[in-house]
Amino acid sequence: MIALGSDHGGLALKRHVMEYLDARGLEYQDFGCYTAESCDYPDFGRAAAEAVASGACDRGIVICTTGIGISIAANKVKGIRCALCSEPLSAEMTRRHNDANMLAMGGGLIGNNMADCIVEAFLNTLVLAQSVWNTASAAARVASSSAWV
Repeated sequence: MIALGSDHGGLALKRHVMEYLDARGLEYQDFGCYTAESCDYPDFGRAAAEAVASGACDRGIVICTTGIGISIAANKVKGIRCALCSEPLSAEMTRRHNDANMLAMGGGLIGNNMADCIVEAFLNTLVLAQSVWNTASAAARVASSSAWV
């Protein structure tokens, strides 16, 4: 299950991501927002992050106009490693090397086709510790960064 959240600035891209997930038969839970009325991103970023941190959802995708604010809000939740990505390589590397469990994107900065590629990379990249290239240093790096929150 994938947790989704956005503010009004990310609503259109979130709706596109929902269509993308539907087309691939992937389940998600939408934690808002639900209309284009102005709203505060922390409420929705935190709700999605709490679902991931509690284990109710495996990963999360959050979207605001730039992706910056909502990623900061998500990262305030203990156990969350949310990365702001604007292209697929960053999404791949943050999964592989940082075990990111949430993705943030900027709805005002990237288009639908790029978002599809970013989400695809984020959802389909194995964490280094899960791959044949497992290293103790990768696991230690993730554990160390998780301990800060």
